[in-house]
Amino acid sequence: MNLLLKPINWSSFGLVLVILAVLALVFTILILLINKFCTVEEDPRISEVAENLSGANCGGCGFAGCSDFAKALVEGRADINACSATSKENKQNIATILGATVNDTEPMMAVVKCAGDLDASKVKFDYIGLSTCQAKNATLGGDKVCSKGCLGCGDCAVACSFEGIKINNGVAFACPSECTACGSCIKACPKQIITLIPKRAKIYVACSSECKGKDVINACKVGCIGCGLCAKNCPQGAIEMVNNLAVINYDKCTGCGVCATKCPRKTIKTI
Repeated sequence: MNLLLKPINWSSFGLVLVILAVLALVFTILILLINKFCTVEEDPRISEVAENLSGANCGGCGFAGCSDFAKALVEGRADINACSATSKENKQNIATILGATVNDTEPMMAVVKCAGDLDASKVKFDYIGLSTCQAKNATLGGDKVCSKGCLGCGDCAVACSFEGIKINNGVAFACPSECTACGSCIKACPKQIITLIPKRAKIYVACSSECKGKDVINACKVGCIGCGLCAKNCPQGAIEMVNNLAVINYDKCTGCGVCATKCPRKTIKTI
């Protein structure tokens, strides 16, 4: 109590303030010097490139976002063609900035190779838990009898920055008009049943099962049973059977639709 009532020594107090002010000035000067001599200046081309990217930050290019991708492009660690969301015109602008060339790549779109919705696919147990495909897949491979069946929780839809994936009656499907082929949905799907096909395509096989016909019938009403009628009737010879599953060669396919009409399970869908 006596210490609190003791008169203040103003000369000592002033000396302390002066010392603190000098220290603050010294540290400020040091920070400014460090900032001046130690800061790595960013290549101005990075911001120019970033301005021409789509800005979707979808991660389809394999980088954390557009700014990270722009930096990788300038440093020569990435290829502009890895970004599907950026327009052809803007890609050319970026190529001009970097003194590079843009290869003509065919526009692509995503398709979900499964049509087994709640009415068509059979389940092996009632799943109760976190409503994500990753969580469901971690539980005995999911509730579908088909090991390649869409789990329908929408991890792909959440990952898509362009609202290009929808969930309808427990199965995902891609919207061609919205899809930029960024690949985010492909990475998000634990079943790996989403793939890219040419945007000019008129048909696709909505199944990923390589099981034999009998096993497919016991699991799903619309799965490919490997009958081969599509391959036998294709006028262009654009379909072949690979591991009990129809595979379309889009270099040959004209989109005539004969295969879709011949498929007894309606597994081949038109776009």
